Amino acid sequence: MQETPQKDRHVLRIIFIEGAANLVVLGAKLAVGISTGSLAIIGDAIHSFTDVLNNGVAWLVVKHSSAPPDAEHPYGHRKFETLAVFGLATLLAVFAFELALQAIRREDSVVTTGGWELLLMLAVLVINVVLSAWQRFWARKLNSDILLADASHTFADVLTSTVVIIGWQLSAMGYQWLDQLCALGVSGLVLYLAFTLFRRALPALTDMSSIDSEALIATAEAVTGAGTIRRVRSRWIGSERAVDMIISVDAHLPIAQAHALADQIEDRLEAHYGLRDISIHMEPSSEVRL
Repeated sequence: MQETPQKDRHVLRIIFIEGAANLVVLGAKLAVGISTGSLAIIGDAIHSFTDVLNNGVAWLVVKHSSAPPDAEHPYGHRKFETLAVFGLATLLAVFAFELALQAIRREDSVVTTGGWELLLMLAVLVINVVLSAWQRFWARKLNSDILLADASHTFADVLTSTVVIIGWQLSAMGYQWLDQLCALGVSGLVLYLAFTLFRRALPALTDMSSIDSEALIATAEAVTGAGTIRRVRSRWIGSERAVDMIISVDAHLPIAQAHALADQIEDRLEAHYGLRDISIHMEPSSEVRL
């Protein structure tokens, strides 16, 4: 796994490149939407505008979340990354509902098409496909939730642009209602992507267990000298996991040996689960004998 400072530099550079690409895409969609009068394309442009805003927020959040622990945030700032994922999901959900309302309330209007507009929208589609695949590759390589969220957001553009282009062309042939239908379809797709991001962010924000407790207990108890595991807890801190546990040890065990035993358990947990934050409290017990 990449070291955190190097990982953050990679993430910031990728978000910056994506933001620049989204600005180009936004301009192209606005030009086509205004030229053709298509509500679906204008809605897609609004989606791209949220992409640009999200990139700016994500860049600031990643830069802030990489700060080391301090007096006010002793566990570090990694949950700011999770908050950003939650924020992205919220913006997507709001966009989906707003677009659906506009499509339902819209009266009949003329939708047109042209050669340059179609070529521009196809170029936008290609840009989004490449950008989404590139981001997803780096998200997995760097194990970054914020990049994965942005990749999902960009993939929403791929889906929406495909539906929009097809509906736009059919609407221009005289089936104006298809423009409204495509706008509703875009809304549904974006709402689903928002749901997947909520499902990813909420476990960390609500301190849901990140590792099965029974598995952690079995791993710790495999170390000779470890007694009863009285409490074990795990949670997400950004894209990383933290574990703390209380373990019973021989009441007559010297402090130095108890510390060495805790180190062995920490090493075993780190090797099995790739943990960086492990807290073990040893409690003396007359029931445990080495």
